[in-house]
Amino acid sequence: MLAKYIVAGLAGSLLFASAAFAENTTNTYKGDWRASKVVGLNVYNDQNQNVGSINDLLMDKSGNIKAAVLSVGGFLGMGSRYIAIPYEKLKFSEQPVPSTGTGASNTTPNRPSSNTTTGSATNQQTSANASKPNPWYPDHAVFDASKDELQKMPEFKYSE
Repeated sequence: MLAKYIVAGLAGSLLFASAAFAENTTNTYKGDWRASKVVGLNVYNDQNQNVGSINDLLMDKSGNIKAAVLSVGGFLGMGSRYIAIPYEKLKFSEQPVPSTGTGASNTTPNRPSSNTTTGSATNQQTSANASKPNPWYPDHAVFDASKDELQKMPEFKYSE
């Protein structure tokens, strides 16, 4: 009879331990961004001019991101070149870039269109278009440099 109580107690404690273990292994990374979504973001300067896009992220051996490789210059991917900038020099924004033309929509690649319009016709988003930002990636990055300044920066090359 004692053996039955020991076996039942052991089985019960295993069930409780497995439930507690399952609770401890579920992690929420709320507020963290996906690196796969940061690569490809458009980069704007302080005057809301598109100056390039993030092509790659460089990190040290402990996993800390040290630099962002930007693709700058060129037209439709032709003639562009890479530059590396310190990652902490980038500012990220979860709000769409304000459009400067009347009735123009603001779209970015690999993201749904926000269809935000500005100008004399309307300066408010409709409730259908007013959605909260995606928590897994920012809308764009901002780097304080003109297109000419970026073209003068040394080119980054991946060494073999």
